[in-house]
Amino acid sequence: MFWYEQLDQKIKEEMPQLQWVSETPMARHTSFHVGGPARRMASPATAEELVRLMELARQCGVKPFVMGNGTNLLAADEGLDTLVIKTAERLNGIRRPEEDVLEADAGVSLARLAVYAQQAGLSGLEFAHGIPGSLGGAVCMNAGAYGGEMKQVITEVTAWWPDGVRTICAEEAELSYRHSIFSDCDAVVLSARVRLTKDDPAQIRARMDDLMARRKQSQPLEYPSAGSTFKRPVGNFAGTLIDQAGLKGLTVGGAQVSEKHAGFVINIGGATCRDVEELIRQVQAVVRERSGVELEPEVKIIH
Repeated sequence: MFWYEQLDQKIKEEMPQLQWVSETPMARHTSFHVGGPARRMASPATAEELVRLMELARQCGVKPFVMGNGTNLLAADEGLDTLVIKTAERLNGIRRPEEDVLEADAGVSLARLAVYAQQAGLSGLEFAHGIPGSLGGAVCMNAGAYGGEMKQVITEVTAWWPDGVRTICAEEAELSYRHSIFSDCDAVVLSARVRLTKDDPAQIRARMDDLMARRKQSQPLEYPSAGSTFKRPVGNFAGTLIDQAGLKGLTVGGAQVSEKHAGFVINIGGATCRDVEELIRQVQAVVRERSGVELEPEVKIIH
């Protein structure tokens, strides 16, 4: 019996309420719109469901891949022979345990959390309004933009580890540039708390609108992409190095280095994961030759 047949049986017996599907194309669940079918995809509604699902998967000998909105992912064209757990579908509650503290589930979109904070008169998440990812992914990679980052507001994170669920403080999460303790271990973020500052909702909204306008003006939001393709090299910007190398508009299949912002690889139509990977390799090679800088992908490629 295959692992997924065993898992199907366990889910039907122990988690009949779980929302799950078979052979769903990852292209439907990633912002780049590429990727073959995931063998199984489930959308837990609670942290308890997610934890139980992780345990059942382990019993069947499979390591699940946990995702949020799929905004920083490239999935293989041939698909994923694993269980994909998507938190963004249903694991998206927001709570206010203290006057200046918000607690949110891993699947909550950063945009929604930022708006929630703004309407509550809480400042500190303005930078996150235009970031399309989920809170879980933002914690894992310490997402940031326009001088702000999650490290500035996170106070604690609750996560599942193979030995159980526990809550750690921000210092233990080891948040740094596009990295955290969750980048290097098997833990899964369930929820996080952020501490914000009271401010006038109208002023917060104005700052959010300004950042969104700047984003729309400078980034190719009209095309599918996974956001910034490369991490920022020390002392420079990936987009600047790519532009200086004359690579704007470089195309492989349906993947292209954006002519609007060289730091973005976009899907101009029918791109495959192979197209994107090959384009990334070409960009890295030319930039390495021209400037001696090794660009490191920010986008996560899963096979």
